[in-house]
Amino acid sequence: MKRIFSLMALLVAAASAIFYLKGLPAWSEFRPPLFEVSAAGREKAPTNSAANLLLSKFDPQETGAWVANSMAASVHAASLIPLSDGNLRAFWFAGSREGAEDVVILSSMLNTKTGNWSEPTVVMDRITAEKGLSRYIAKLGNPVPAWDTDGRLRLFFVTVSIGGWAGSSISSIVSNDEGINWERPNRLITSPFLNLSSLVKSPAIRFADGRLGLPSYHELLGKFGEFLRLDAHRVIDKRRMSSGRASLQPLVFIESTEQATAFFRQARSAGPAQIPSSITHSAGYWWEQAIDLMLPNPNSAITGVQLPDGTRLLVLNDLAVGRHRLVLLMATPQETGYSAWRLISVLEDDSNLPMAERREFSYPFLTVTSNGDAHLVYTWDRKKIRHLRLPAEWLKIRRSDLRPS
Repeated sequence: MKRIFSLMALLVAAASAIFYLKGLPAWSEFRPPLFEVSAAGREKAPTNSAANLLLSKFDPQETGAWVANSMAASVHAASLIPLSDGNLRAFWFAGSREGAEDVVILSSMLNTKTGNWSEPTVVMDRITAEKGLSRYIAKLGNPVPAWDTDGRLRLFFVTVSIGGWAGSSISSIVSNDEGINWERPNRLITSPFLNLSSLVKSPAIRFADGRLGLPSYHELLGKFGEFLRLDAHRVIDKRRMSSGRASLQPLVFIESTEQATAFFRQARSAGPAQIPSSITHSAGYWWEQAIDLMLPNPNSAITGVQLPDGTRLLVLNDLAVGRHRLVLLMATPQETGYSAWRLISVLEDDSNLPMAERREFSYPFLTVTSNGDAHLVYTWDRKKIRHLRLPAEWLKIRRSDLRPS
Protein backbone atom coordinates (compact mmCIF):
# COMPACT_ATOMS: atom_id res chain seq x y z
CA MET A 1 0.00 0.00 0.00
CA LYS A 2 2.83 2.40 0.86
CA ARG A 3 4.40 1.70 -2.52
CA ILE A 4 1.10 2.49 -4.25
CA PHE A 5 0.77 5.79 -2.41
CA SER A 6 4.41 6.65 -3.17
CA LEU A 7 3.88 5.87 -6.86
CA MET A 8 0.73 7.99 -6.95
CA ALA A 9 2.57 10.88 -5.29
CA LEU A 10 5.33 10.65 -7.89
CA LEU A 11 2.80 10.62 -10.73
CA VAL A 12 1.01 13.66 -9.30
CA ALA A 13 4.35 15.48 -8.89
CA ALA A 14 5.37 14.63 -12.45
CA ALA A 15 2.02 15.75 -13.85
CA SER A 16 2.24 19.00 -11.87
CA ALA A 17 5.75 19.64 -13.18
CA ILE A 18 4.66 19.04 -16.79
CA PHE A 19 1.63 21.31 -16.33
CA TYR A 20 3.85 24.00 -14.79
CA LEU A 21 6.44 23.82 -17.56
CA LYS A 22 3.78 24.01 -20.26
CA GLY A 23 2.40 27.13 -18.60
CA LEU A 24 5.73 28.99 -18.70
CA PRO A 25 6.25 31.76 -21.26
CA ALA A 26 8.31 30.71 -24.29
CA TRP A 27 12.05 31.13 -23.84
CA SER A 28 13.13 34.30 -25.65
CA GLU A 29 16.38 35.23 -27.35
CA PHE A 30 18.80 37.66 -25.76
CA ARG A 31 18.42 41.29 -26.69
CA PRO A 32 20.95 41.68 -29.55
CA PRO A 33 24.25 43.47 -28.85
CA LEU A 34 24.46 47.07 -30.02
CA PHE A 35 27.51 46.59 -32.22
CA GLU A 36 28.83 44.70 -35.22
CA VAL A 37 32.19 42.95 -34.89
CA SER A 38 33.17 43.58 -38.51
CA ALA A 39 32.45 47.30 -38.20
CA ALA A 40 34.35 47.49 -34.92
CA GLY A 41 37.31 45.80 -36.56
CA ARG A 42 37.41 48.48 -39.25
CA GLU A 43 37.23 51.40 -36.81
CA LYS A 44 39.98 53.93 -37.40
CA ALA A 45 42.44 54.71 -34.65
CA PRO A 46 42.36 58.20 -33.12
CA THR A 47 44.76 60.74 -34.61
CA ASN A 48 47.87 61.48 -32.60
CA SER A 49 46.85 65.01 -31.57
CA ALA A 50 48.08 66.83 -28.48
CA ALA A 51 44.74 66.13 -26.81
CA ASN A 52 45.04 62.42 -27.52
CA LEU A 53 48.62 62.40 -26.28
CA LEU A 54 47.45 63.98 -23.04
CA LEU A 55 44.59 61.49 -22.72
CA SER A 56 46.94 58.57 -23.35
CA LYS A 57 48.73 59.52 -20.12
CA PHE A 58 45.46 59.75 -18.21
CA ASP A 59 45.39 58.08 -14.79
CA PRO A 60 41.89 56.82 -13.76
CA GLN A 61 42.65 57.77 -10.17
CA GLU A 62 42.81 61.42 -11.28
CA THR A 63 39.03 61.41 -11.71
CA GLY A 64 38.47 59.17 -8.69
CA ALA A 65 36.25 60.16 -5.79
CA TRP A 66 34.94 58.69 -2.59
CA VAL A 67 31.27 57.80 -2.74
CA ALA A 68 29.41 59.71 -0.01
CA ASN A 69 30.72 58.83 3.45
CA SER A 70 28.26 56.62 5.32
CA MET A 71 30.14 57.05 8.66
CA ALA A 72 30.10 53.26 9.09
CA ALA A 73 33.03 51.15 10.28
CA SER A 74 32.63 48.73 7.37
CA VAL A 75 31.27 49.15 3.82
CA HIS A 76 31.13 46.65 0.97
CA ALA A 77 29.51 45.35 -2.23
CA ALA A 78 28.85 48.57 -4.12
CA SER A 79 26.93 48.65 -7.41
CA LEU A 80 25.92 51.29 -9.97
CA ILE A 81 23.20 52.05 -12.47
CA PRO A 82 22.80 54.98 -14.93
CA LEU A 83 19.63 57.05 -14.54
CA SER A 84 17.45 58.60 -17.24
CA ASP A 85 19.00 62.07 -16.78
CA GLY A 86 22.57 60.82 -17.23
CA ASN A 87 23.38 60.74 -13.53
CA LEU A 88 24.36 57.59 -11.66
CA ARG A 89 22.96 55.92 -8.57
CA ALA A 90 25.14 53.77 -6.32
CA PHE A 91 24.14 51.18 -3.72
CA TRP A 92 26.20 49.43 -1.05
CA PHE A 93 25.84 47.98 2.42
CA ALA A 94 27.30 49.50 5.57
CA GLY A 95 27.49 48.67 9.25
CA SER A 96 29.79 47.73 12.10
CA ARG A 97 30.96 44.66 10.12
CA GLU A 98 29.76 42.42 7.30
CA GLY A 99 26.78 40.36 8.45
CA ALA A 100 26.08 42.44 11.58
CA GLU A 101 22.52 43.24 12.64
CA ASP A 102 23.09 46.95 12.13
CA VAL A 103 23.96 46.59 8.43
CA VAL A 104 21.83 48.75 6.13
CA ILE A 105 21.70 49.18 2.37
CA LEU A 106 22.53 52.74 1.37
CA SER A 107 22.24 54.74 -1.83
CA SER A 108 23.80 57.91 -3.20
CA MET A 109 23.43 59.72 -6.52
CA LEU A 110 26.30 61.10 -8.58
CA ASN A 111 25.71 64.34 -10.45
CA THR A 112 27.83 63.59 -13.51
CA LYS A 113 28.06 67.30 -14.43
CA THR A 114 29.46 68.44 -11.08
CA GLY A 115 31.09 65.18 -10.00
CA ASN A 116 29.43 65.43 -6.58
CA TRP A 117 27.79 62.57 -4.70
CA SER A 118 24.61 63.19 -2.69
CA GLU A 119 24.32 62.38 0.99
CA PRO A 120 23.59 58.67 1.43
CA THR A 121 20.06 57.56 2.24
CA VAL A 122 18.90 54.26 3.74
CA VAL A 123 17.16 52.07 1.16
CA MET A 124 16.67 49.04 3.39
CA ASP A 125 17.43 48.00 6.95
CA ARG A 126 16.86 44.71 8.75
CA ILE A 127 13.67 45.78 10.55
CA THR A 128 12.05 47.20 7.41
CA ALA A 129 12.94 43.99 5.57
CA GLU A 130 11.37 41.91 8.36
CA LYS A 131 8.13 43.86 8.23
CA GLY A 132 7.90 43.86 4.46
CA LEU A 133 8.82 40.19 4.00
CA SER A 134 6.97 38.95 7.10
CA ARG A 135 9.92 36.85 8.20
CA TYR A 136 12.91 37.14 10.53
CA ILE A 137 15.93 38.75 8.83
CA ALA A 138 19.36 38.33 10.41
CA LYS A 139 21.42 40.25 7.84
CA LEU A 140 21.44 42.01 4.48
CA GLY A 141 23.91 42.18 1.63
CA ASN A 142 24.84 42.53 -2.07
CA PRO A 143 22.50 45.15 -3.60
CA VAL A 144 22.24 44.91 -7.42
CA PRO A 145 20.07 47.41 -9.40
CA ALA A 146 18.33 46.79 -12.72
CA TRP A 147 15.73 48.43 -14.93
CA ASP A 148 12.62 46.29 -14.67
CA THR A 149 10.43 44.96 -17.47
CA ASP A 150 8.00 47.86 -16.96
CA GLY A 151 10.73 50.52 -16.91
CA ARG A 152 10.90 50.97 -13.14
CA LEU A 153 14.07 50.74 -11.09
CA ARG A 154 14.37 47.46 -9.19
CA LEU A 155 16.95 46.66 -6.54
CA PHE A 156 17.81 43.04 -5.82
CA PHE A 157 19.49 42.30 -2.50
CA VAL A 158 20.43 39.33 -0.35
CA THR A 159 18.63 38.49 2.89
CA VAL A 160 19.58 35.84 5.45
CA SER A 161 17.16 34.48 8.04
CA ILE A 162 19.29 31.67 9.48
CA GLY A 163 22.92 30.65 9.21
CA GLY A 164 25.54 32.32 7.04
CA TRP A 165 25.49 33.50 3.45
CA ALA A 166 24.81 29.92 2.32
CA GLY A 167 21.33 30.31 3.85
CA SER A 168 20.50 33.38 1.77
CA SER A 169 17.57 34.22 -0.44
CA ILE A 170 17.10 37.06 -2.91
CA SER A 171 14.61 39.85 -2.27
CA SER A 172 13.84 42.97 -4.27
CA ILE A 173 12.21 46.38 -4.03
CA VAL A 174 10.90 48.69 -6.74
CA SER A 175 11.07 52.46 -7.15
CA ASN A 176 8.82 54.57 -9.38
CA ASP A 177 11.08 57.65 -9.09
CA GLU A 178 14.53 56.18 -9.85
CA GLY A 179 15.55 55.48 -6.28
CA ILE A 180 14.03 58.25 -4.16
CA ASN A 181 11.14 56.20 -2.76
CA TRP A 182 10.73 52.44 -2.58
CA GLU A 183 7.81 50.03 -2.37
CA ARG A 184 7.39 47.05 -0.06
CA PRO A 185 10.06 44.34 -0.53
CA ASN A 186 9.29 41.06 -2.24
CA ARG A 187 11.09 37.73 -1.84
CA LEU A 188 12.01 35.84 -4.99
CA ILE A 189 11.04 32.17 -4.95
CA THR A 190 13.95 30.37 -6.60
CA SER A 191 13.10 26.95 -5.17
CA PRO A 192 9.73 25.37 -4.26
CA PHE A 193 11.28 23.71 -1.21
CA LEU A 194 13.40 25.63 1.34
CA ASN A 195 14.11 28.53 -1.05
CA LEU A 196 17.58 28.90 0.45
CA SER A 197 21.04 29.70 -0.82
CA SER A 198 20.32 32.07 -3.67
CA LEU A 199 22.58 35.12 -3.87
CA VAL A 200 23.21 37.86 -6.41
CA LYS A 201 26.23 40.03 -7.25
CA SER A 202 26.43 40.75 -11.01
CA PRO A 203 24.23 42.87 -13.32
CA ALA A 204 21.07 41.49 -14.91
CA ILE A 205 20.76 41.13 -18.68
CA ARG A 206 17.67 41.55 -20.86
CA PHE A 207 15.87 39.22 -23.22
CA ALA A 208 14.33 40.35 -26.50
CA ASP A 209 10.85 40.00 -24.97
CA GLY A 210 11.78 42.50 -22.22
CA ARG A 211 12.16 39.97 -19.41
CA LEU A 212 15.25 39.95 -17.20
CA GLY A 213 17.93 37.31 -16.91
CA LEU A 214 19.53 37.50 -13.46
CA PRO A 215 22.87 35.73 -12.89
CA SER A 216 22.83 34.31 -9.35
CA TYR A 217 24.71 31.67 -7.38
CA HIS A 218 24.24 28.91 -4.83
CA GLU A 219 26.48 28.11 -1.84
CA LEU A 220 24.69 25.56 0.36
CA LEU A 221 25.36 22.21 -1.37
CA GLY A 222 28.18 22.98 -3.72
CA LYS A 223 29.03 26.37 -5.13
CA PHE A 224 27.71 27.05 -8.60
CA GLY A 225 26.10 29.69 -10.77
CA GLU A 226 22.41 29.81 -11.64
CA PHE A 227 20.56 31.83 -14.26
CA LEU A 228 17.12 33.14 -13.27
CA ARG A 229 14.53 34.21 -15.82
CA LEU A 230 12.27 36.88 -14.31
CA ASP A 231 8.88 38.27 -15.19
CA ALA A 232 8.43 41.40 -13.04
CA HIS A 233 9.02 40.19 -9.46
CA ARG A 234 8.49 36.49 -10.26
CA VAL A 235 11.04 33.80 -11.09
CA ILE A 236 9.63 31.83 -14.02
CA ASP A 237 12.64 29.61 -14.71
CA LYS A 238 16.06 28.68 -13.31
CA ARG A 239 19.01 27.13 -15.13
CA ARG A 240 22.29 25.77 -13.76
CA MET A 241 25.27 27.66 -15.14
CA SER A 242 28.13 25.70 -13.60
CA SER A 243 27.78 22.24 -12.10
CA GLY A 244 29.43 22.17 -8.69
CA ARG A 245 32.75 23.51 -9.94
CA ALA A 246 33.28 25.81 -6.96
CA SER A 247 32.34 28.85 -9.00
CA LEU A 248 30.43 31.89 -7.74
CA GLN A 249 29.05 35.25 -8.86
CA PRO A 250 28.63 34.72 -12.62
CA LEU A 251 29.31 37.67 -14.93
CA VAL A 252 27.59 37.37 -18.32
CA PHE A 253 28.71 38.83 -21.66
CA ILE A 254 26.14 38.58 -24.50
CA GLU A 255 27.68 37.74 -27.87
CA SER A 256 24.59 37.23 -30.04
CA THR A 257 20.87 36.60 -29.71
CA GLU A 258 21.66 33.00 -28.70
CA GLN A 259 25.20 32.96 -27.36
CA ALA A 260 26.72 34.34 -24.16
CA THR A 261 29.77 33.62 -22.03
CA ALA A 262 29.84 33.63 -18.24
CA PHE A 263 32.94 34.18 -16.12
CA PHE A 264 32.96 33.23 -12.43
CA ARG A 265 34.72 33.97 -9.19
CA GLN A 266 36.60 30.75 -8.42
CA ALA A 267 36.16 29.15 -4.98
CA ARG A 268 38.18 25.97 -5.40
CA SER A 269 39.76 24.25 -2.42
CA ALA A 270 42.31 22.75 -4.79
CA GLY A 271 43.35 23.32 -8.37
CA PRO A 272 44.22 26.43 -10.36
CA ALA A 273 43.28 29.85 -8.99
CA GLN A 274 41.89 30.87 -12.38
CA ILE A 275 38.56 32.20 -13.62
CA PRO A 276 36.08 29.42 -14.53
CA SER A 277 33.79 29.99 -17.50
CA SER A 278 30.65 28.61 -19.11
CA ILE A 279 28.95 29.22 -22.43
CA THR A 280 25.39 29.08 -23.73
CA HIS A 281 24.27 28.68 -27.34
CA SER A 282 20.56 28.70 -26.42
CA ALA A 283 20.04 32.17 -24.88
CA GLY A 284 20.65 30.86 -21.37
CA TYR A 285 18.40 27.80 -21.56
CA TRP A 286 21.40 25.45 -21.32
CA TRP A 287 24.97 26.18 -20.18
CA GLU A 288 28.07 24.07 -20.70
CA GLN A 289 31.50 24.21 -19.16
CA ALA A 290 34.21 26.06 -21.07
CA ILE A 291 37.93 26.27 -20.45
CA ASP A 292 39.18 28.51 -17.66
CA LEU A 293 40.01 32.07 -18.48
CA MET A 294 43.78 32.04 -17.95
CA LEU A 295 43.77 34.90 -15.48
CA PRO A 296 44.50 34.52 -11.76
CA ASN A 297 41.64 34.90 -9.31
CA PRO A 298 42.09 34.69 -5.51
CA ASN A 299 38.47 33.70 -4.73
CA SER A 300 37.41 37.30 -5.24
CA ALA A 301 34.63 39.01 -7.20
CA ILE A 302 35.18 40.16 -10.78
CA THR A 303 33.24 42.66 -12.85
CA GLY A 304 32.99 43.54 -16.51
CA VAL A 305 31.05 45.56 -19.06
CA GLN A 306 30.65 45.64 -22.83
CA LEU A 307 31.06 49.09 -24.39
CA PRO A 308 28.88 50.35 -27.28
CA ASP A 309 31.62 49.51 -29.82
CA GLY A 310 31.85 45.92 -28.56
CA THR A 311 35.02 46.38 -26.50
CA ARG A 312 34.96 44.46 -23.23
CA LEU A 313 36.39 45.62 -19.93
CA LEU A 314 37.21 43.41 -16.97
CA VAL A 315 38.26 44.48 -13.45
CA LEU A 316 39.69 41.96 -11.02
CA ASN A 317 42.33 41.15 -8.43
CA ASP A 318 44.92 39.56 -10.74
CA LEU A 319 46.52 37.58 -7.92
CA ALA A 320 46.54 33.96 -6.84
CA VAL A 321 46.28 35.07 -3.21
CA GLY A 322 45.10 38.36 -1.71
CA ARG A 323 43.04 41.37 -2.76
CA HIS A 324 45.69 44.07 -2.53
CA ARG A 325 45.96 44.72 -6.29
CA LEU A 326 43.17 45.72 -8.66
CA VAL A 327 43.58 45.98 -12.43
CA LEU A 328 41.65 46.93 -15.57
CA LEU A 329 41.82 44.60 -18.60
CA MET A 330 40.50 45.02 -22.12
CA ALA A 331 39.52 42.64 -24.93
CA THR A 332 38.58 43.83 -28.41
CA PRO A 333 36.16 42.23 -30.91
CA GLN A 334 37.70 40.43 -33.86
CA GLU A 335 36.20 38.76 -36.93
CA THR A 336 36.39 35.36 -35.22
CA GLY A 337 35.70 36.30 -31.59
CA TYR A 338 37.66 38.35 -29.10
CA SER A 339 41.31 39.15 -28.60
CA ALA A 340 43.15 38.01 -25.49
CA TRP A 341 42.62 40.08 -22.38
CA ARG A 342 45.30 42.76 -22.05
CA LEU A 343 46.24 44.90 -19.05
CA ILE A 344 45.53 48.59 -19.67
CA SER A 345 45.71 50.06 -16.16
CA VAL A 346 46.77 49.12 -12.64
CA LEU A 347 44.10 50.77 -10.50
CA GLU A 348 45.39 49.89 -7.05
CA ASP A 349 48.51 48.05 -5.92
CA ASP A 350 49.90 47.52 -2.42
CA SER A 351 52.22 44.68 -3.47
CA ASN A 352 55.32 46.55 -2.36
CA LEU A 353 54.00 47.06 1.16
CA PRO A 354 54.58 44.61 4.01
CA MET A 355 51.83 42.01 4.28
CA ALA A 356 50.34 43.59 7.42
CA GLU A 357 50.03 46.99 5.72
CA ARG A 358 48.35 45.85 2.52
CA ARG A 359 44.79 47.09 2.04
CA GLU A 360 41.89 45.29 0.40
CA PHE A 361 40.54 46.49 -2.98
CA SER A 362 37.65 44.22 -3.84
CA TYR A 363 34.10 43.62 -5.10
CA PRO A 364 34.32 45.85 -8.19
CA PHE A 365 31.22 46.77 -10.22
CA LEU A 366 31.28 48.34 -13.70
CA THR A 367 28.63 50.11 -15.75
CA VAL A 368 28.62 52.26 -18.88
CA THR A 369 26.69 55.48 -19.56
CA SER A 370 25.10 56.61 -22.82
CA ASN A 371 28.14 58.76 -23.73
CA GLY A 372 30.41 55.70 -23.62
CA ASP A 373 32.10 56.50 -20.30
CA ALA A 374 32.64 53.51 -18.02
CA HIS A 375 32.20 53.94 -14.28
CA LEU A 376 33.67 51.68 -11.62
CA VAL A 377 32.97 51.37 -7.90
CA TYR A 378 34.78 49.05 -5.50
CA THR A 379 35.49 48.42 -1.82
CA TRP A 380 38.52 50.33 -0.59
CA ASP A 381 40.00 48.68 2.52
CA ARG A 382 36.46 47.84 3.75
CA LYS A 383 36.28 51.46 4.96
CA LYS A 384 35.19 53.40 1.85
CA ILE A 385 33.63 53.00 -1.56
CA ARG A 386 35.85 54.28 -4.36
CA HIS A 387 34.48 55.55 -7.68
CA LEU A 388 36.53 55.90 -10.88
CA ARG A 389 35.37 57.37 -14.19
CA LEU A 390 36.96 55.87 -17.32
CA PRO A 391 36.35 58.38 -20.15
CA ALA A 392 35.18 57.06 -23.51
CA GLU A 393 37.94 58.85 -25.42
CA TRP A 394 40.64 57.39 -23.16
CA LEU A 395 39.18 53.91 -23.62
CA LYS A 396 39.27 54.36 -27.41
CA ILE A 397 42.94 55.34 -27.26
CA ARG A 398 43.76 52.38 -25.05
CA ARG A 399 41.93 50.14 -27.53
CA SER A 400 43.96 51.61 -30.37
CA ASP A 401 47.17 50.92 -28.43
CA LEU A 402 46.25 47.21 -28.29
CA ARG A 403 45.92 46.83 -32.07
CA PRO A 404 48.81 45.16 -33.86
CA SER A 405 50.78 47.63 -35.95
